Amino acid sequence: MNILLVRLKSIGDVVFTLPAVNVVRDNYPAAKITFLTSLENAPLLAGFRGVDEIIPLDRAAFRSGNPLKVVPQFFGLLRRLRAGKFDLAVDFQGYGETAWLTRFTGAPERWGSVYGNGRQWAYTLGVVRGNPLHHVERSLAVLRAGGLAVANLRNTFNLPPAAQTAAGDFLRINRLNPTRPILFLQPFTSTPGKNWPLENYLAVAQHWHAQGWQIIFGGGPGDRTRLERALAGRFVASAGVSLLVTGGLMQNSSLVIGGDTGALHLAVALGRRVVMLMDSGAVKSAHPFQHPDWVVTPPPGGKVPAINTLDVLSACERVLAEKISINPP
Repeated sequence: MNILLVRLKSIGDVVFTLPAVNVVRDNYPAAKITFLTSLENAPLLAGFRGVDEIIPLDRAAFRSGNPLKVVPQFFGLLRRLRAGKFDLAVDFQGYGETAWLTRFTGAPERWGSVYGNGRQWAYTLGVVRGNPLHHVERSLAVLRAGGLAVANLRNTFNLPPAAQTAAGDFLRINRLNPTRPILFLQPFTSTPGKNWPLENYLAVAQHWHAQGWQIIFGGGPGDRTRLERALAGRFVASAGVSLLVTGGLMQNSSLVIGGDTGALHLAVALGRRVVMLMDSGAVKSAHPFQHPDWVVTPPPGGKVPAINTLDVLSACERVLAEKISINPP
């Protein structure tokens, strides 16, 4: 049996499909499972043990509006989807473009999360998106409606050996000892309003550094200059390394702190302890999977920047004291 799973973006939402992918594998142990995702997220699928093949979609080429790029990309993708001869296609995203792509597969069974009116036509089974549900549960709701047994949920990301090696090299070059506690801080998100002030992260870093912890500030390629104050404090910055290497650094950390970002959700799937700073309205649908208590929210009516530093430190102590099963690095 050939099965196609679809989720184009974003990093955190792709990570949220991991339990659903494992459910599909449990129900179809001998199937070939293919995952269609955006080109920038394709490396992430290397950690999904249940996925056999990845189809990367260069959405930037489609958005360019250049017919010389769009037309070859479109027909090349269409041929690949048709050549897959999929028996089942499952659209976890439910956007207009993913609905069309699911329909183009020609799969006799097409299940989808119906995100907007008028997209039901793309599926043989459409499940209206449940907004109050966690992102993971939205995907599982589609599988349940299709008759799959949903049990023994596993949210385990298997970091590729090359990323583990690269992370180990980074630690060695920066004279960080993986046998001593490491605090990984991810201070920036893609949405400025979700960011906690950098000076607060620096205060948290100073607190744990005074207790003998080693500190790493993470971030994207454009965040290096934004972390100059952290570098001035002689903390290590890993901004600019790949997402999988970031995963390796987080896997070697005792605690990860940050906002509602894909990196934090990846840390959860890697079995790390996390403290996530997020708006109250986002907690229900996007809290660390299976750990809603790992969230710190602002006072009523406030936003993330209003979160008190002492509340974050208190949450760190609480999460570190919690008895959970931690995946070894």
